[in-house]
Amino acid sequence: MAINWFPGHMHKARKEIKKVVPEVDLIIEVLDARLPFSSGNPLVPSLRGKTPYIKVLNKSDLADPAVTEQWIREMEKEEGVKAIALTQSQPEKVRGVLKLAESMVERKLDIKGMRAMILGIPNVGKSTMINTLANRIIAKTGNVPAVTKQQQRIKLPNGMILLDTPGFLWPKLEPEACGYRLAISGAIKDAVLEYEDIALFAAEYFLKAYPEALRQRFQINELPSTDIELMDAIATRRNCMRRGGIADLHKVSEILLNEFRSGGLGRLSLETPEMVEQERPEPKD
Repeated sequence: MAINWFPGHMHKARKEIKKVVPEVDLIIEVLDARLPFSSGNPLVPSLRGKTPYIKVLNKSDLADPAVTEQWIREMEKEEGVKAIALTQSQPEKVRGVLKLAESMVERKLDIKGMRAMILGIPNVGKSTMINTLANRIIAKTGNVPAVTKQQQRIKLPNGMILLDTPGFLWPKLEPEACGYRLAISGAIKDAVLEYEDIALFAAEYFLKAYPEALRQRFQINELPSTDIELMDAIATRRNCMRRGGIADLHKVSEILLNEFRSGGLGRLSLETPEMVEQERPEPKD
């Protein structure tokens, strides 16, 4: 199943961002630390040029720490890019992004004259981060995608101007696995998804990458080898059976995805740099 979700306000945001980028001194992109590649917008590098670029791996307390370190090393291979892992439970570390921003701008600007743009796809915690930086509630937050709908300019306590932009995805999610991982994380509205299909994708991945997490969380001594068998086993453990002993697949899907999103399964990452490299399409002749 190909996953696409590109509401009208996202198309508008892309055009607005392209227009504003030349006016800013720095770009901050908020990513989901559990899927830094899939949650990164591939349009940003082409819009950025040589503008200094901070990649914030947010929700790092939910991600596999070893994998997060791999991603930071990979990202910082790119010139002019710094990567930092954060969690919103550490507000002082979040505010440290401002000092990092000041150190990266080539021109010797007074920080009061610095202009930074903050980007992020839906549901990565961008608005919460803005509120922490601003030290006040200024950006709407919500545990659903697409809360921010229009640009806003925010003056931070240190005088820096932060341009907030609506969270936006790109028209076509490629490779297809990126769309699935975004859906698993909650970046795409559940209402537009085939829930069971997404959960089966997650089940297959977790069986390969984090079998022990499944075993401990669902108290399954001998894990099955396939995604559908895992869903049946979870249904048995969590009493999600219909008449006739058939698993309620939708209910089990909700359980598995919610366990991941809430951190109930532990600190898991959905992708590694090596995995993403293997998924890249072969160059066309």
